[in-house]
Amino acid sequence: MLRIAILGSTGSIGCSALSVAMVHPDRVEVVGLAAGANVSRFAEQVEHHRPRVIAMAAEDGLASVLSRLSEMTRGSVERSLAGPEGLVAVATDPDVDLVLCATTGTTALDAVFAAIDAGKTIALANKEVLVMAGGLVMEAARRRGVSVIPVDSEHNAIHQCLHGRSDDEIKRLILTASGGPFREWSRERLAGVTPADALEHPTWRMGRKITVDSATLMNKGLEVIEARWLFGVAAERIDVVVHPQSVVHSLVELRDGSQIAQLGVTDMRLPIQYAFSYPDRWDTELPALDLAACGRLDFGRPDMERFPCLALAYRALDGGAALPVALNAANEVAVEAFLDEAVPFSAIPIVIAAALDHADADARDVSRGGSLTTLDDVRRVDASARAFSRTLVDELQSQG
Repeated sequence: MLRIAILGSTGSIGCSALSVAMVHPDRVEVVGLAAGANVSRFAEQVEHHRPRVIAMAAEDGLASVLSRLSEMTRGSVERSLAGPEGLVAVATDPDVDLVLCATTGTTALDAVFAAIDAGKTIALANKEVLVMAGGLVMEAARRRGVSVIPVDSEHNAIHQCLHGRSDDEIKRLILTASGGPFREWSRERLAGVTPADALEHPTWRMGRKITVDSATLMNKGLEVIEARWLFGVAAERIDVVVHPQSVVHSLVELRDGSQIAQLGVTDMRLPIQYAFSYPDRWDTELPALDLAACGRLDFGRPDMERFPCLALAYRALDGGAALPVALNAANEVAVEAFLDEAVPFSAIPIVIAAALDHADADARDVSRGGSLTTLDDVRRVDASARAFSRTLVDELQSQG
């Protein structure tokens, strides 16, 4: 029996993970759940799965959840906490074997490190954890002998393709990208993109921020950075290919030129189940991929001139530990401003590029220090990049 805890249980990944648990009640036990602010959904999850430890972001939200539970369910909850301490408590509960990190942003950084220190297997669906602190996370996992299993469909595919292969067999990793809704739009047409346009993804149904990231190709840039840390492969050996059908989830090229690909239906329950079952395989209720029904499969090179965010991610990865942190922070600020209609779509890479320049200059200032050896270092760079990006957004907004 695999005993799991889920950080971010009310989001799309968390809900899919609980669906997998429900399909395999004889294999998966839900021990801990943590959520942000969705009181009604979280109360339903706790009522159904009856975890022993629960947490929410705020005290009032937790109190509201507890008030909605039946007397029997309240009796089954042994610990209920709020805030960052709650995340850590859920992630480190002695009965937990695997922690699925499905939160967004940086709120779960401390909890992930605590879970690693406690010897838990990490199933990772949070990009920011590795983009901001990939070196620190993977070194901590190596020291503790902890496995980090990726849940993102692309990295999960790479993990499957690499299974049983030695490092010297691998020539390069190839991440596939849908290309987003604007892959065929001209630069002139891109200038008029609205939030409603950007939120219409052609293949996946995701949260607002990640959907915009897919439209700018920043999502793929963040995945390149993740892949570098997950698999220990240098940036020049990680490529991106546009594949609109999203049937081939990613590939590995071997030293003899052979390419191994992982294909499957576009449903996040599959990579989540793989993370739960690894190294075994379980049956699934999902339909198998019908290649004949898929028809043609197209592939092309990403256009980094029309979509400069991908090039900026490669620049950040090549520029030292501080730059990926600044990239992530600036992107979050710029995307939020775009969704609020404060800046146009075309301003997103402008803000990010300027933040990278700022972070690069800051890291070269010996008095401030350029190395990131602790989470406090990471947070310092993150805060500086966010402040700089918000100031630039305000200036762009005032210019009209």
